Amino acid sequence: MKKTILRSKCMALVALVMLVSCGKKDSDGSLLLPLTDSIADTPEANLQAMSLQSGEPLYLIGAGLYDITGPAAEVGMMGFAETDQKTEGIYMRLWSRAFVIGDGAKRVVFVSADLGMIFQSVKQGVSRKIAADPDLAPYYNEANVLLSATHTHSGPGGYSHYFMYNVTTMGFIRENYEVIVDGIYRSIKLAHQNVAPGRIFVNQGDLANASMNRSPIAYENNPASERSQYASNVDTKMTLLRLQRQNGTDIGMINWFAVHPTSVGPTNKLIGGDNKGLASYFFEKDGGTSYTADSTFVAAFAQSNAGDVSPNLWGPADGVHDYERENIIADRQYDKARELFDTATVRLEGPIDFRHKHVNMYNTFVDSVGKSTCKAAMGASFSAGSTEDNAVSLDLFDEGVTVDSVEWNENSRNAFLHSFLSGFLSIAWPSTLDPAYVACHEKKPILIPTGEASFDGNPWTPPIIPFQIVQIGQLKIAAVPAEITTMAGRRLRNAVKRNADDIVVVAGLSNAYTSYVTTPEEYALQHYEGASTQFGPNTLPAYEQEFAKLADSLQAGTSVSPGPVPPDLTDYQTTLQTGVVFDDVPWFKNFGDIVEQPATSYNRGAIAKAVFWGGHPKNDPLIRSSYGDIERLVNGQWITVLRDNDPATIYRWQRDGIAYSKVTVSVDTSDLAPGTYRIRHRGHWKSGWTGAIKSYQGVSRNFTVL
Repeated sequence: MKKTILRSKCMALVALVMLVSCGKKDSDGSLLLPLTDSIADTPEANLQAMSLQSGEPLYLIGAGLYDITGPAAEVGMMGFAETDQKTEGIYMRLWSRAFVIGDGAKRVVFVSADLGMIFQSVKQGVSRKIAADPDLAPYYNEANVLLSATHTHSGPGGYSHYFMYNVTTMGFIRENYEVIVDGIYRSIKLAHQNVAPGRIFVNQGDLANASMNRSPIAYENNPASERSQYASNVDTKMTLLRLQRQNGTDIGMINWFAVHPTSVGPTNKLIGGDNKGLASYFFEKDGGTSYTADSTFVAAFAQSNAGDVSPNLWGPADGVHDYERENIIADRQYDKARELFDTATVRLEGPIDFRHKHVNMYNTFVDSVGKSTCKAAMGASFSAGSTEDNAVSLDLFDEGVTVDSVEWNENSRNAFLHSFLSGFLSIAWPSTLDPAYVACHEKKPILIPTGEASFDGNPWTPPIIPFQIVQIGQLKIAAVPAEITTMAGRRLRNAVKRNADDIVVVAGLSNAYTSYVTTPEEYALQHYEGASTQFGPNTLPAYEQEFAKLADSLQAGTSVSPGPVPPDLTDYQTTLQTGVVFDDVPWFKNFGDIVEQPATSYNRGAIAKAVFWGGHPKNDPLIRSSYGDIERLVNGQWITVLRDNDPATIYRWQRDGIAYSKVTVSVDTSDLAPGTYRIRHRGHWKSGWTGAIKSYQGVSRNFTVL
């Protein structure tokens, strides 16, 4: 015990000396904390004082939560690539959950956002906002900020700067991009403002009934000796952090568990966080979270190596049972997280550190295989989608089509498609037929040459991507800018691990997005994930090599080259989407007027609803507000009991004619106490005469829940 206290005091003194003596950068090139006019007033000084007083190692910890719900109508959704899947309302809002952790010398930020992907455009936009904020700029930049997406497929898209990912949304959707970037930035700012000394506990456990491998044939192509080391063809391990103030108050939870948020399928048109977003909601309700408060409990169910991992234990989403099944998978993740949270006793101890670099994946030489990665391309089987999970409606080719397969060479339909597409592409971009380009991808028959095709001089997917490791004591978080499969994630963790007590987490879909990463063995079979591994068969070996360099640098305390700067394509964005021209209502009606009143009474468990004449939700996303509230009469006062973020409520938008909008707000009364209720709708409408956007509200008549 005496040794522990002495060690803690020494660490605190060393950190304090570092704080007083630091400039802008450490010897490894990473950001150090700035000097202030009064060191005694800084959180870092408070941390050192409390650590010395208590004799225990403490971190600076802060958590922040902010709304990132984009346009709730007529915007293509991101994930299933279905052009007719456009937003028509809200099941639950989307959130950015941010955590700041520091040791008195350095800080890191981890963000888990309810998004399909974190595109490079988002990381660049958030980094610009941080750099322009005098409160944040001295502490944070792209190197120590890690942005990760949960990968919900139920959010609006159009927020990438690369053509490939904006096709199904008909271009760049600026209003969605700005909501996302601003919301993530604001969640980080709140976490920064809430920083105070505390402790972090870590726990791990297995969750075996919430996921399945959707590409088992590809997984089985990995070496038997490797597969025998693992009990399952999916990662069942959940890793959890419990963030607690020194006084014992819990401020947050982060866990990483690998499963796709695709419980809700491609027929859905309501915005929501799918199973991970719902699990966060359950956990945050336990913690008393207020979604409009600047300081509140935050629970992130973050993503890991889920590239080949589906939640659809009952088969693909059928459009009927989706939300029921989402609830089951969310419950199972919540239950395991609750168990790990309540039993977490192991402390994270040690320094905060980070390494970050950019790599051009078009020409990265991989020493272990003696070959380079390739200019990006998507394979023929990319068009099939994941047939074991939720297949796409337009499947040009089946899964498993390789350059030497019968399906590619002898199937007359495929041969025609191949010939037609190759001819078209070679006319537009002759370099797509370059033998070296084709040969580099080996088993992959190229369907979409994203690295060669261009309309404006820029490729369709990013060539320069970020690699990052964040260290919090014995925990190392590898930020992967792609969807990485189960076995590929395991290999990557092994490449990063340096010490026996290292806990390595793969944070998938982080900082940028480049589709999938499979093992070379999985790639050879060209199932959906392999066909979507853009940089060829040596993608994973390149990842292992580059992440190992970062891990070595962390271990040795040396710097790394930042690498090439990725282009900022802000000025190249175009869209075919139209904005709201104007809103209108029928003669003698006003915005907010009732179309259909709720019934006068409902038995508990029934669905109560009201329909209003409304405005287009693109006029205002109502950030940190609500399009639909359920209010209860209590002692003569109307109290809001549910909002559109609550899964018991649903906000639906429907176009009626040219400029009319009908808005339906409904509520499942199963958990409502008996009493008197009403439904409130709020929104904004746009004048066709002046273009002015004005707010409105509407309230239903009272109804009774029996």
